[in-house]
Amino acid sequence: MGSSGQQVSWKLADHPTLPKGKTLALIVLDGWGEDKPDEYNCIHVAQTPTMDSLKQGAPEKWRLIRAHGKAVGLPTEDDMGNSEVGHNALGAGRIFAQGAKLVDIALASGKIYEGEGFKYISECFEKGTLHLIGLLSDGGVHSRLDQLQLLLKGASERGAKRIRVHILTDGRDVLDGSSVGFVETLESDLAKLRENGVDAQIASGGGRMYVTMDRYENDWDVVKRGWDAQVRGEAPHKFTNAVEAVKKLRENANDQYLPPFVIVDENEKAVGPIEDGDAVVTFNFRADRMVMLAKALEYQDFDKFDRVKVPKIRYAGMLQYDGELKLPGRYLVSPPEIDRTSGEYLVHNGVRTFACSETVKFGHVTFFWNGNRSGYFNPEMEEYVEIPSDVGITFNVQPKMKALEIGEKARDAILSRKFDQVRVNIPNGDMVGHTGDIQATVVACKAADEAVKMIIDAIEQVGGIYVVTADHGNAEDMVKRNKSGQPLYDKSGKLQILTSHTCQPVSFRNMHISSFTVIIT
Repeated sequence: MGSSGQQVSWKLADHPTLPKGKTLALIVLDGWGEDKPDEYNCIHVAQTPTMDSLKQGAPEKWRLIRAHGKAVGLPTEDDMGNSEVGHNALGAGRIFAQGAKLVDIALASGKIYEGEGFKYISECFEKGTLHLIGLLSDGGVHSRLDQLQLLLKGASERGAKRIRVHILTDGRDVLDGSSVGFVETLESDLAKLRENGVDAQIASGGGRMYVTMDRYENDWDVVKRGWDAQVRGEAPHKFTNAVEAVKKLRENANDQYLPPFVIVDENEKAVGPIEDGDAVVTFNFRADRMVMLAKALEYQDFDKFDRVKVPKIRYAGMLQYDGELKLPGRYLVSPPEIDRTSGEYLVHNGVRTFACSETVKFGHVTFFWNGNRSGYFNPEMEEYVEIPSDVGITFNVQPKMKALEIGEKARDAILSRKFDQVRVNIPNGDMVGHTGDIQATVVACKAADEAVKMIIDAIEQVGGIYVVTADHGNAEDMVKRNKSGQPLYDKSGKLQILTSHTCQPVSFRNMHISSFTVIIT
């Protein structure tokens, strides 16, 4: 049971003001930040009477908290928060050095090259190829370009003679269209390596939401498209140059949804499929969108799609992406050791918990909440409910997502009086906000507000306590801005849409409801 092997005092003291025996609803509004009201603040534009009443009913009790940068364990105040580190911090109640920071420390100190993970893959350098797969971006949410650059340099200095990079374009955590510049930068770095005698090239690519980076087993076809390009060297689009590939494919798709492509030589032969005896590193530091690929690379017993070709490789992740599954078994940087999470304390104190979200955020109220740990601490004390997310469409097509279903499940759990804590993640603001569709995000925020009302109404019926907060910002600002805060437009006069998270603060509000009297604590 996680930390139970340590000498830990699990007894929790009674809260000084909140009574025991009250059901607590903990609501996380994903991607729901606080920013100035304008037409691009979808939370402001949307009809959100429930959240408005919480803020306006007692504005002096409305708290704003930071959900980015050092407040959640990231390296700098310029680092946007994300759902994973946000839920780690919420679930643990403490700050731990997180993915990017851990990797930065390991690269700066050189310890990344001294660990068992690097030693394991380096045994392939003499005769095999080093393949690097990950998100080509400086967004700092899943990966960072500068870390890839340092890894390329360090591996080549330590014996890697043949390197292939399999890129995934972003446009979600960074501005759409920025992929071209990132590819040009990478191509320049690889050219310098070739000048020094290292055979280094880009081998394949595709957009992050269409190729490889699915999560929570939502759509294995996404992983299969990447597998076909990266491992088999097969894709519907073939180019001799990666910059040309991205520019051409962007004519019909944005960065997030570029179709898979492979780079070929003058004989139309793929330049870098993964073969027997090669080494593979997935260089994303964030776990959720690498787990499915890690399973395909590592599991012998695998039935999610026909891999056709399963080369014998040495594989390591930048980090271990799932501590409970020990996946992958080898990694370059040890993950943060998040112990003594709130979930573990609760079961030790006899507190019954219920956690619920839809597929795209289910892992956040379970795995990430529990310190990057899969499964229950005590199945007799906990119940986790996953509502299947829509598949085969982008989230702006059905912006209400499963908000009302989440609200209904939470309501029923509260009214059953079987649970002491009921926690949910309502994903709409984040997932629809990432699409860049302002109108759909307004609809999404309205649906999230309706779900909050459903849960609070249930808490009122049982005389319980509710806490409403968020993990990071997103829907409160949907446009790129200049230093003066004014919206930016491209050369054609088109508004530049922001699809990434923000560094805005998020709200925190809690109430104890006794009979029909509201006591703000």
